[in-house]
This record gives sequence, C-alpha cells and structure tokens, in this order.
Amino acid sequence: MSETKKAMFGAGCFWGVEAAFRKVKGVKSAAVGYAGGSLTNPTYEQVCTDRTGHAEVVEVEYDPAEVSYERLIEVFWDIHDPTQVNRQGPDVGAQYRSVIFAADAGQEAAARAAKERLEAAGRHRRPIATEIAPAAPFWRAEEYHQNYVEKQRKRSR
Repeated sequence: MSETKKAMFGAGCFWGVEAAFRKVKGVKSAAVGYAGGSLTNPTYEQVCTDRTGHAEVVEVEYDPAEVSYERLIEVFWDIHDPTQVNRQGPDVGAQYRSVIFAADAGQEAAARAAKERLEAAGRHRRPIATEIAPAAPFWRAEEYHQNYVEKQRKRSR
C-alpha cells in the first residue's frame, strides 16, 4: 500500500462535505473539524459565534495511487457553491466559508490552477470566492459531529 496524504477543505456545514468525500474511491478517512482561526482546540459553540476565525473543515486522508489531489478538488467544487462569501445555503458566517487549506506548495499550485480553470470555464455567474491558504492546524470536532450523516441515517431506520 502506498503512503497516504492529507487534504483539507471547507465548503459550508462540514457534515455533508464529510459524507461526500467518504464516498470517493481512494479516500481512506475523512474527519470534521475546525481550522484557520485564533483559538487552540476550539469547540463547536465557540466556532459558531463567528468570532474565532475558524472554518468548519474536513480533513481528508487519501491514497494518491488511487485518487489524485486534483480529483479531490473537483469533488470540492461540485459539492458547494464556491461563489458564496461566508455562507452556504442557509448557513451564514465565516465558519461556512469556501476554503482550501493547502498542505504544501504542490497542493497550493494545484488548487490555484483549478480555481483559475473554474473561473475561465464560466460555469458560475459570480466570481469564485474560495480562499486558498496554507494549511492551518486542524482541530478535530467533537465526536458527535464525526460521520454525522451516516449516524443520522442509521437512527432513522
């Protein structure tokens, strides 16, 4: 088995984002959490105040022999509206911003190139608002947030 890598994306409420990435062949795990803010190990309640600067994110562990980082970025574009500033659907606040936290220069270059291609394609009426930033510390969210969509599916059966 080849060595896995990590990628981090924020695309609104992290529950659906995590569920979408878990379905991608080559993704070994996905965890929800917070990144990009001023507090160490923030709680959900703190992040929801919209005063910590954190985004709700998903840390994706993937096998690059099975799925490319570029493919993960394509999934990211497809699962949210990257033209929204500090919101996705009914969720409003900086914690719901569209953001790619790049783990290294290669990821940053790939993310910037993908953003340029998406803008040039004219698929969206508004400019792409996605922030691309160096990876920030990932703070794993509380356990009840992990794999939330699947847990709810099982409870409703």
